[in-house]
Amino acid sequence: MNSLHNHLLIAMPSLQDPFFKRSVTYLCEHNDEGAMGLVINQPIDMDLDDLLRQMKIKQDDFVLPAGLRNRVVVGGPVTPERGFVLHSPVRGLASSQSLTTDLMITTSKDVLATIGSQQAPSRYLVALGYAGWSAGQLEEELASNSWLTIPADLDLLFDVPLEERWSEATRRLGIDVWQLSSDVGHS
Repeated sequence: MNSLHNHLLIAMPSLQDPFFKRSVTYLCEHNDEGAMGLVINQPIDMDLDDLLRQMKIKQDDFVLPAGLRNRVVVGGPVTPERGFVLHSPVRGLASSQSLTTDLMITTSKDVLATIGSQQAPSRYLVALGYAGWSAGQLEEELASNSWLTIPADLDLLFDVPLEERWSEATRRLGIDVWQLSSDVGHS
């Protein structure tokens, strides 16, 4: 199978796992050893400014503008205490790894310290935890019709409201996902 790096996994309606139901997952890595991604549409019950204060990255009186507050999601069930920041490229952040020419990822706090300033990335998403698949596991789930895939789109990653990302991702496929069957057929 070709790598699905920089693609979105869209949960099929038949996927009833409580964590992945109606989820959209950005695949940061996909190779022969497995896959790693971040769920991008399951908000956590915490504003980013609260998280930054709790982590002692910002002062207690720090408050982000309202439009920037809801940027924290549950990225997946694996190591939920670990944070990941998916962001647009910024110079001077040596700890960020390039995923594409338009996208970087980091687990370092240095990018979080820039949020609310002019040095901050123009686009970012903070995720707690990640989704992981062992070698061949994602391919099995794709073959069993649990996921649909589309190339990643920065607009979907950052600009579409969290609660609309699943429906917008399915709309971009050009099909009515509710009319799809969960049965895998063979001719």
